[in-house]
Amino acid sequence: MFQGVYTAVITPFRQGKIDYDSYFKILENQIRSGVAGVVPCGTTGESPTLSYEEHKELIQKTVKVVAGKIQVIAGTGSNSTKEAIELTESACADGVDGILTVNPYYNKPTQEGMFRHFTEIANVSSKPVMLYNIPGRTNVNLLPETVARLAAHPKIAAIKEATGDLGQMAKVIAATPPDFDLLSGDDNLTLPVLSVGGRGVVSVVSNLFPRACVDMVSLYLRGDLEASKKIYYKLLPVFINAFIETNPIPIKAAMSWFGYCENELRLPMTSLSEGSAADAFKKTVFQLKEEGIV
Repeated sequence: MFQGVYTAVITPFRQGKIDYDSYFKILENQIRSGVAGVVPCGTTGESPTLSYEEHKELIQKTVKVVAGKIQVIAGTGSNSTKEAIELTESACADGVDGILTVNPYYNKPTQEGMFRHFTEIANVSSKPVMLYNIPGRTNVNLLPETVARLAAHPKIAAIKEATGDLGQMAKVIAATPPDFDLLSGDDNLTLPVLSVGGRGVVSVVSNLFPRACVDMVSLYLRGDLEASKKIYYKLLPVFINAFIETNPIPIKAAMSWFGYCENELRLPMTSLSEGSAADAFKKTVFQLKEEGIV
């Protein structure tokens, strides 16, 4: 159901408001580049800073612009089960293809608490549900045993795995049915995750290099490992440097360098710090653009 590259798309801002002109151009570029789908209102989209009205409107407009050409997997997560349910119901009514729901952050629930949280969300969702396990942001780890329990739910179809632990991902794949999809939540682990049975990646870097990320994953899935590895190692410095500061700070800076949007974030996020690391990142992305890695 979920295979390939899904772009965790940024939310462009201009003078404090969502810059829809820039956003629509980014979406069109994603469609042209052949990504499997986009994920609005995720971490990379600065969802914690969006109002409820902005969140709903952004998803509605994404569905309208995409118009079925690629999938829209809407971020509807919250640390409040009630709020996550409301966001999920709204996104499903707006015609998304799936929803992405993250571990409840700050609350630090038990495994049973997370099981019940995700089950309640899945019970109201009319679309397939992708779980999102990212302990570095939420301070709780959705364990393979709990994922296996959740995978029995008819609406829970996939997981975005961002633990950085390839062993845990392999355990999840081994413990879940063949039609349950695991996607990497870390660009730099895309090929290792594919090698243990993953189906793709929810990517940050594909905001900037969608075609290259699509080619990398497509070539691997077609069995051309060497060609896939060649692209992977070309992109690896970007995969690494895109996280020199908290996501989406670096990728938004890079998108602004190439004219996709303003380098504007909402507090508490701030612009990329100046210095050698930022200079090296900028040099790398410009070099790849000049080489035609687009």
